[in-house]
Amino acid sequence: MGEADPTLFGFSFNRSVELEGRPERLTADAGVLALRELDERVGFTHEIAAALHDPRRQDLVTHPLQELLRSRLFAMVQGHRDQDDLDRLRDDGAFRLAVSDRRGDAPLRPVPEEELTPDGLASQPTQSRLVGNLCRFGNLDVLADQLFATAVKAQRAMRRGQRVRSLTLDVDSLPILVHGNQVGGEANGHYHHQVFHPLIAMHGVTGDWLDAALRPGSVHTSTGLEEFLLPLVARAERELCQVAHVRADAGMPKPELLVALDDYDRGQGRPTGVPYVFRLSSNPVLERMAEPFLRRPPGRPPQAERVWVHELRYQAKTWDRERRVVLVVVDRPGLLFVEHFFLLTSYAEKDKDGLELLDHYRGRGTMEGRIGELKDVLRPALSSSSRGRGDDEGRDGFAANQANLLLYALAYNLANLLRRVTAAATRTAWSLQRMREVLLRVPARLLLHARRVTVVVRGEVAPLWNAVLAGLTRLRPVAAGPPARG
Repeated sequence: MGEADPTLFGFSFNRSVELEGRPERLTADAGVLALRELDERVGFTHEIAAALHDPRRQDLVTHPLQELLRSRLFAMVQGHRDQDDLDRLRDDGAFRLAVSDRRGDAPLRPVPEEELTPDGLASQPTQSRLVGNLCRFGNLDVLADQLFATAVKAQRAMRRGQRVRSLTLDVDSLPILVHGNQVGGEANGHYHHQVFHPLIAMHGVTGDWLDAALRPGSVHTSTGLEEFLLPLVARAERELCQVAHVRADAGMPKPELLVALDDYDRGQGRPTGVPYVFRLSSNPVLERMAEPFLRRPPGRPPQAERVWVHELRYQAKTWDRERRVVLVVVDRPGLLFVEHFFLLTSYAEKDKDGLELLDHYRGRGTMEGRIGELKDVLRPALSSSSRGRGDDEGRDGFAANQANLLLYALAYNLANLLRRVTAAATRTAWSLQRMREVLLRVPARLLLHARRVTVVVRGEVAPLWNAVLAGLTRLRPVAAGPPARG
């Protein structure tokens, strides 16, 4: 916030126009204040920082752990994904106010050098040391635990503390491109790139991330799925719902997982099972079973898509029992042949008939859209390398990238809750990209007077801000309870 001489630059297309730099308190990220208001009401970063181990000597700390987390997560939501961006944003007035725990206009005032008080945002090296701490001292497990806790907090804040009767856990894997020589970044023949190949799980209704496990790029889609999924089911039924359901694409239903889900015991004296639906990869046996049902009904070709289903009973050689499979046939206008695929499920036909099962499975499209939002809007970059010197001595690059992945997931949950509040307040659907452009990346001027700070935004933006801030006041945060380790 220091003084600087104006820099003048004229434009040849209009000699009356000049560019001048002034030491005024301007920001292009006024929406970061809405993120802080949301964080203050729901307590995301407070709970995370309280649960993490901070190995630094607290009497020598300039940037508290909670402020470091805020600055990193808020910057990710705002679109500043690189740690170097925080150097550029160091003196941004909106960020300084949003990140700091100090009240009044203190975050905008100069700080004497001898005081251990933040004078702006933390530098890139400090943020790098934060990642180094997050991937050690057991903090990775805590960070994953807190990711689930943020989803619990979000659901309870929006539903005023109520659990839901049932909840679908959407499970998938996704590729994250690797640039450079990263530990675990390997060639994947399906994606034709060097990638990481993490497993992820999302809340089927809200879209919040529940867990994310980084894996090397060459592993199969289902590798480690049983160990990843079953603790999530148990914790979801403790904290989010009464009965958890599972939904996933082909490649996930390996025999061991199917047995674990079918024989899942909730401690009621007998296995009750976890309801699931998976897309099932085709094979010659299934194709022979499906062949009699792939003929079009008599009559003219359809003018609109039509769908029909058939019930099958099927047992693969590696399965321990026969299971229900639903053949889905899709007839689209203009196609010479009908299309078809198979759904594997534990639902009884009386609970979900074939068309109901198809509608339920098609809900996965929402998850795929949310994965696309993460990749296109937050654009996760996992580029931490192993180091063997300095403050990060012995840091594992793969563990650091796991920490970065969890930070991106936490940033997504923060943005997603603000998106839900904004949608409820305006009665309009919002994408993360549109919310960022219209609500978050808003220019403003900060005026200081009588130890008060006034944030001045454009007049046409003010009604939206009023609606969103009013929506935030209606949140009813409920403590998520003690960490559950699954």
